[in-house]
Amino acid sequence: MGSRVSREDFEWVYTDQPHADRRREILAKYPEIKSLMKPDSNLKWIIILMVLTQLVAFYLVRDLDWKWVMFWAYAFGSCVNHSMTLAIHEIAHNFTFGHHKTLWNRWFGMFANLPIGIPYSISFKRYHMDHHRYLGADGIDVDIPTDFEGWFFCTTFRKFMWVILQPLFYAFRPLFINPKPVSYLEIINTISQITFDIIVYYVFGIKSLVYMLAASLLGLGLHPISGHFIAEHYMFLKGHETYSYYGPLNLLTFNVGYHNEHHDFPNVPGKNLPLNCTITDVNGIPKIKRSSPDLQLPDSSKIKEVKESYICDALEDLKFFFKKRKDILRLINEDLHYLYTFGLISSYAVELIKPSTAMEHI
Repeated sequence: MGSRVSREDFEWVYTDQPHADRRREILAKYPEIKSLMKPDSNLKWIIILMVLTQLVAFYLVRDLDWKWVMFWAYAFGSCVNHSMTLAIHEIAHNFTFGHHKTLWNRWFGMFANLPIGIPYSISFKRYHMDHHRYLGADGIDVDIPTDFEGWFFCTTFRKFMWVILQPLFYAFRPLFINPKPVSYLEIINTISQITFDIIVYYVFGIKSLVYMLAASLLGLGLHPISGHFIAEHYMFLKGHETYSYYGPLNLLTFNVGYHNEHHDFPNVPGKNLPLNCTITDVNGIPKIKRSSPDLQLPDSSKIKEVKESYICDALEDLKFFFKKRKDILRLINEDLHYLYTFGLISSYAVELIKPSTAMEHI
């Protein structure tokens, strides 16, 4: 279903990632950014509230019909659980209690992990640090799809399935690319998570357990919030590997959309990344211009590599996607690193059901 992509390989570069050099340059010009490198005092209270919210949800769905269990798992639980994975991202950077209390952060990460249903926090911490140190490095950075994924998921329909199955690839990819010895904290994380799942089953019932697990799988797969997985590092502009999103979904994702800023300054918590953005003025970073209600698409006819600060106002206007879905589908089919991001899913599904002339001429 859908034609194959024209690309047959990844984009290979043989230079160091740019963020370390840019960090030095920015700090030399704006040393006041160091004042933003401090723990987020509100983070732990937000996470505790999120855990309690899901506990209330477990209670409320326990007697619902299955169709409503799945509906609320996608409409509500998936948003909370996806947001919780990004809270765990913040914890992995020690933003809860600071770098001098690393073990406190690891224990709190296990607590935040509980409503997700799958042991995740400790392993994520270990691999995510590699992602920052060796961004895009073959065989080390497990955020990059495998050769098999790039080879097999090469049509519109297969890419659609890849998006649905993304949580599984994200979970199992490290075992094939860069397996690491199991640590004692990972064992504790696994035991505590299984124990919590059993408690949910016996206290609330099977529907609450299914709600919890479905919320995680759906929220990390075919879900608008999951667009950041692809929007962050898939190469839309040649030579640029990291992109930022400044739209409203940052309110649910602890500002993970400020991704250039995050990689430039991984010691700045998400709460302070907008402040970092207002301080800096770095040239040579790609920006998708938005001078009208129609956001300019990142394809060969509309990309403009402008020397301004960070990518700005990216992909936040849902109305734009409904108007431009044919151009988006053309981009999807022409490049392995296809555009699946905030607000795209609805218009993309329409095109799958009713092929357009744009599909016929690709």
